[in-house]
Amino acid sequence: MTAPAPARPLADLMPAARDLAEQVGGIPSRNRIMTELRVGAPKATALREALIAEAAEAETVPDPWTFAEPASGPVPISPAPAGSAEHTLGSAEHAQVPAVESAGSVAEPAQVPAGSAAEPAEVEQVSPPVPAAYPPAAAVEASPQVAADGHPGTPTARRDGRRHSVWPLVLIGLPAFVAIWSGWVGLGGLTGFGVVHPLPGIADGFSINSAITLPIGVEVYAAYSLRAWLSGSVPARARAFAKWSGIGSLAVGALGQVAYHLLVAAGIHAAPWWITTLVACLPVAVLGMAAALAHLMHDERSEQ
Repeated sequence: MTAPAPARPLADLMPAARDLAEQVGGIPSRNRIMTELRVGAPKATALREALIAEAAEAETVPDPWTFAEPASGPVPISPAPAGSAEHTLGSAEHAQVPAVESAGSVAEPAQVPAGSAAEPAEVEQVSPPVPAAYPPAAAVEASPQVAADGHPGTPTARRDGRRHSVWPLVLIGLPAFVAIWSGWVGLGGLTGFGVVHPLPGIADGFSINSAITLPIGVEVYAAYSLRAWLSGSVPARARAFAKWSGIGSLAVGALGQVAYHLLVAAGIHAAPWWITTLVACLPVAVLGMAAALAHLMHDERSEQ
């Protein structure tokens, strides 16, 4: 019976593992190491980890600047190894050495010849340069635009306290009010609206012309619904209802003015039954639309 071959130590297998790495051009896999070197899985894993560690160590560039904390005196510096990138850059006349804290004080950068042995050198105090890109603190002024809203580049709205003049609107509204009021009241007289006593037995002498309910109801609701539609501060459903009901109120108001002037021009003293029916339903319709719009404006569910 043949005795098993003694296990080879890891150090004896490393040269063969390096040759294999050079042959494959990189770190071989564990199975490749097991096959080529005829070792088991644990030893193949150890060899592969050793090759990875050597490769990482070879790729690490040593830091040529060695810092120390002497008790006093200049800062010793270890020279850069010959042939390295730092040694090549030593063709410059001098190299600056970073400041090092020692014994509670700060040593300013000293100039030493690069590429030669480090020897004690006199410490030259050098003030750190101020970048030219940063202006002095006194020259920096806060932008009024940034101070206003905190966002540079954001245009700010003019808030000079001036309000638009309202007198053109008054001049436009007064003749329109007279024409609309007289047209609705006249159409109400042709459709059965007239003087009534709203408080019989309480104030018999108090009377009112019911025809004024037409301009007050229709036109005031049109203005109210347009305000809710165009303000943008009401829920979406309320805004949609205000839009279409407001446009409808304006259309009804225009048709009412047309009907009144046509009837007067034709010398008719009593409106046809279908005009009387439509005009009589206007106060009820306006009341329902106003109540619905007010409900939608205060309903949180209409925001969804």
